[in-house]
Amino acid sequence: MTATQMTAWTVTTPGPIHGSGPNGDSPLARVDKPVPSPGAGEVLIEVSACGVCRTDLHVCEGDLPVHRAHVTPGHEVVGAVVACGEGVDIALGTRVGVAWLRHTCGVCRYCLRGDENLCPSSRYTGWDADGGYAEYTVAPADYVYVYVLPEGFTDDMAPLLCAGIIGYRSLKRAELPPQGRLGLYGFGGSAHLCAQVALAAGAEVHVFTRGDDARRLARDLGAASVNGAYDPSPVPLDSAILFAPAGDLVPVCMTALDRGGTLAIAGIHLSDIPSLNYQDHLFQERQIRSVTANTRADGREFLELAVRERISVTSHHYPLARADAALRDLSDGVFDGAAVLYT
Repeated sequence: MTATQMTAWTVTTPGPIHGSGPNGDSPLARVDKPVPSPGAGEVLIEVSACGVCRTDLHVCEGDLPVHRAHVTPGHEVVGAVVACGEGVDIALGTRVGVAWLRHTCGVCRYCLRGDENLCPSSRYTGWDADGGYAEYTVAPADYVYVYVLPEGFTDDMAPLLCAGIIGYRSLKRAELPPQGRLGLYGFGGSAHLCAQVALAAGAEVHVFTRGDDARRLARDLGAASVNGAYDPSPVPLDSAILFAPAGDLVPVCMTALDRGGTLAIAGIHLSDIPSLNYQDHLFQERQIRSVTANTRADGREFLELAVRERISVTSHHYPLARADAALRDLSDGVFDGAAVLYT
């Protein structure tokens, strides 16, 4: 029988995760509240794990202003369906994932041409609606059914549901040629998964990042070189992906690109970009491309690939009660890979 009360985290006053108020108050508060009921077209999920994404940090700190007051963050959710709303036929107990994208209109020009990630009416888990930093969460069945989890998908793999998918889309946007040279700037939860996809496809991967643990992980995964975030590239790059939310790295990335190279910017938030010099950074058909969320097709493709290629997640465990600590550690670069909350 489903519980009637649950523990959840909510964003109270967005601000620095190390303390935003006059007394060093955290932007997150741990609360007890009623378990939500699924409406028509929705399912109720008992959460077993939720990945900790840098987007959660941006929401908590106010870089991405919350779309709903006191929202519960978290959009890399693994759990089991325990109740269905009207019109939903998913077997109770089915293990599913909940990802960032949770609603699109289905009728706009972007949705109709297959670009639902650009839908002006799109809504997102942990930003527009409560997410997985909780014991239970409600999600639209149309967006959950896409992520009925394959056999062997463990709770540790929760970061695949956003970090993995967005890394995969970023790699597609970067237009890496076969056996090309790829630069990854920043090497956290998303980049260490993207690297494995690129390496499995035969790419030569060069990593640029801070932190000894992240550099060690990059070497262990098979990077051809591991460098400081602002170091010059040892070779001209065919493609690059910027995972770090630092706009001042854009000229660094562009300088590293070979003729015809593409930079994909993976993050939903980026600090200001300095002036670019046309001759040095853009001429000879170098280009910059943004990455905006993902489509459900991206998610399906990536999860199939991740199982087939045995993509591994370097994860660090935190109990749900320490979600605030996990976000602080993410902000401080304490761990390599990704953090996962367990209920």
